[in-house]
Amino acid sequence: MMPLGTAAPDFSLPDTVSGKTKTFADVAGENGTLVMFICNHCPYVIHIAREIAGVAAEYDPKGIGFVAISSNDVSERPEDGPEAMAEFAEASNFIFPYLYDESQDVAKAYNAVCTPDFFLFDAKGRCAYRGQFDGSRPKNGEPVTGADLRASLDAVLEGDPIPEEAQVPSQGCSIKWKAA
Repeated sequence: MMPLGTAAPDFSLPDTVSGKTKTFADVAGENGTLVMFICNHCPYVIHIAREIAGVAAEYDPKGIGFVAISSNDVSERPEDGPEAMAEFAEASNFIFPYLYDESQDVAKAYNAVCTPDFFLFDAKGRCAYRGQFDGSRPKNGEPVTGADLRASLDAVLEGDPIPEEAQVPSQGCSIKWKAA
């Protein structure tokens, strides 16, 4: 996992919705920034996609910036390509950019390992949280609430540290890496 306090790695990636290139500075919020590694096909992502959109709609007005990035190898998972990403973003009501990391360099810089994987940075661009959205998983019966992420967002807004024990690693589908 990315060490807490790590400066957000910069990126310059195409947004599959607007067609514009976005950097970390472009998506950063005044009070913090959430970088999410997701993809279109993953059942874990599909399970929480609408709630991700809801969290963004709730916290964007509070000065939190949001961005989603897909780093999957599209030769292995063509349904995760840029055109399908734009469709998924629209169908999920995303109000944030959904970027395509074709080289996979950004996922590696963030130490992202699965979809979904969440990295929350404070107003200074330092990692304050990296972990799960909540305890819900497809078919485990727990409601999708975003409780872990919401608590972390609230802590960042209050300027409070997020305890290490509150940082439960995310679970999901592994990122589909390109063959070496």
